Amino acid sequence: MHYIGIDVSKAKLDCLWLRDAEKNKVKTKVHENSKSGHGRLIEWLDKQVASPRENVFITMEATGVYHEYLAHTLNKAGFKVSVVNPARTKEFGKGLGIQHKTDKKDSYVLALYGCRMNPKLWCPEPPEISELKVLIARIEALEGDLRREENRLEKTVYNGSTDIVIESLNNMIQHLKVEKARLEKEIDDHINRHPHLKKDRTLLESIPGIGPVLSRIMLSVIHSRPFERASQVAGYLGLIPVQNESGVFRGRSRLSKTGPSKVRSKLYMAAIVASQHNADVVRQKSRLLEKGKTKMQALGAAMRKLVHICFGVIKTQTKYCPQAV
Repeated sequence: MHYIGIDVSKAKLDCLWLRDAEKNKVKTKVHENSKSGHGRLIEWLDKQVASPRENVFITMEATGVYHEYLAHTLNKAGFKVSVVNPARTKEFGKGLGIQHKTDKKDSYVLALYGCRMNPKLWCPEPPEISELKVLIARIEALEGDLRREENRLEKTVYNGSTDIVIESLNNMIQHLKVEKARLEKEIDDHINRHPHLKKDRTLLESIPGIGPVLSRIMLSVIHSRPFERASQVAGYLGLIPVQNESGVFRGRSRLSKTGPSKVRSKLYMAAIVASQHNADVVRQKSRLLEKGKTKMQALGAAMRKLVHICFGVIKTQTKYCPQAV
């Protein structure tokens, strides 16, 4: 197996072929992060490695949106591709004693990580999930714009803005609300066009605490990767408790928070509702508080519990039913 590390940025791809890990022999090349650059990268790999593509293992980090098209292209071309968590490779690099951060060093760490750690292969998302995630990202951006405009309108009371400014703000707020409603309908129509997504959303919304917004988000999360267990979903979302066993904070735990923060923020609000209306979450909260856990620890556990329930109803294809006491 030949191991390649690719450090991905917006403009370029720093590629490194780990020719000999023991003797530290490498070969590097920089390509543009563009469609044509991807083509030249594949030509370079075929020429330099001179091996069947299924024997070439390429490791890259998840870097926002900049790695996605490259991962699709290399996967479609027949290479083995792994997209890894940057936090994992960072700790791996520290373990190697690498202190300087350069593009070449980063690509070297990625190639060596692929060689020694054998990370899971990357699989492209189903097209309907990719489209759903794009729609969700767009509506979240609109919601952010809407909040900012509403905050500006609220401040006009104190900064003496003219009627023209107030009218402009009101017009923009109205326009954003109309566009948000239109996108929400587009998302609903998209889900309804795919029977398995429509059914899974119905199952998710049978859970007290899971409404229309979180149901579409959890659809995009659970179907984005081949999760086998609910704990994997919770780990991806950064909801695994990390125990502290040293210093003055010994015995305390916190959430790892390594996943998408926007999903966790939605789950946080859902957990507050579920702590009052979801029988399983209510019992869990009472049990944890009796054991001396803090309210925030109980809330973190409620978020994790909701994720487990969401995964469970989709995996079993049955509506939510509270567990027997």
